[in-house]
Amino acid sequence: MPEYHVISEPAELEAAVRALAAGEGPVAVDVERASGFRYSQRAYLVQVFRRGAGAFLFDPPALGDMTALQDAIGQEVWILHAASQDLPSLRELHLDPPSIFDTELAARLLGHERVGLGAVVEDTLGITLAKAHSAADWSTRPLPQPWLEYAELDVLHLVDVYEVLRDELTAQNKTEIAAQEFEAVRTRPDKPPREEPWRRLSGLHTVRGRRALAVARALWQAREDFARAQDTAPGRLVPDRSIIAAVVADPKSKQDLSRVRDFTGRASRAQLDRWWAAIEAGRAEPVLPLERVPGEGLPPVRAWPDRNPEADARLKVAKPRIEQLAADLGMPVENLLTPETLRRIAWAPPADGGEDAIGVALAEHGARPWQVAATAPIIAAAFVESVQPTDDASSAVS
Repeated sequence: MPEYHVISEPAELEAAVRALAAGEGPVAVDVERASGFRYSQRAYLVQVFRRGAGAFLFDPPALGDMTALQDAIGQEVWILHAASQDLPSLRELHLDPPSIFDTELAARLLGHERVGLGAVVEDTLGITLAKAHSAADWSTRPLPQPWLEYAELDVLHLVDVYEVLRDELTAQNKTEIAAQEFEAVRTRPDKPPREEPWRRLSGLHTVRGRRALAVARALWQAREDFARAQDTAPGRLVPDRSIIAAVVADPKSKQDLSRVRDFTGRASRAQLDRWWAAIEAGRAEPVLPLERVPGEGLPPVRAWPDRNPEADARLKVAKPRIEQLAADLGMPVENLLTPETLRRIAWAPPADGGEDAIGVALAEHGARPWQVAATAPIIAAAFVESVQPTDDASSAVS
């Protein structure tokens, strides 16, 4: 078994980037994080491969400044798999691709049934990758050799995969479609933070009363602050179910809290003072959260016949036609047009329901030009048909 080396010294970085700069063609890039172990989503390993240079494994926490790597490959196409997962971590390191080719997204657009990295490599190259370490704690130091082998394999074949998928896109006349999708992923802004992220606590629906919700909020915030300070995944300190158990138990003292059987986690007892202080703060909070908050989303589709029957009719005509078009194009319907976008247009269509107005509305909801061109005529026609009387209704009127 070869010895895999992690580059952690500036001198090694300089040598590696010189080799990469002298390489040929696009660059395969991947990132390993410690999701589920660490609070942050920082990169703990960056893997890079380029023909004529080879594969390199970089240790970002040890290296710190990786500007030299950006300078070496910053003008090349970067090949990534599921790029939307890796780009935020890369940008934290000031590694920003000028253009990308996303092998997972390409596989989706081509209608591949399996789009995980291992499956795409197997389907395109006939090579089987072991995925035994995908959920490992990549903040571990030193990194075990089997993990490093796995990490290098994640980029070693990506250029070959890219060439196969690129040719498939050409054969299916989807090169421009893919280019627009890749650029949309590359330039997509980060999601804004949720206004009340504590409401995502698993099991919160079992908590009754605004005061109890205030306690849950205070416990969530205390856990969040401690997790951030420790750079540990919050659920590893105190799981969601433990926070809910503490709220429901309504302990009268710190000792009572310590006796709540389901209040578990590595920090449940070690940080008991912290959690008890949070409970007391929640109980004393003068501004109580609402039990129910108005959602920004649309009503569930099952409620449309009563809430907005015209919208229901529009959706029922348009949806199967969009699904058929996706089938004809050989791609998942969500890659042709997200169901949420179609629902929003059906719920509140533009006053001028023509094709051009529908196209503008689709673009405002984030649809790419190719999606607008493919779906706007179908949606506009479906909306017109949805208000036409059926043959039976016409006969009854006459």
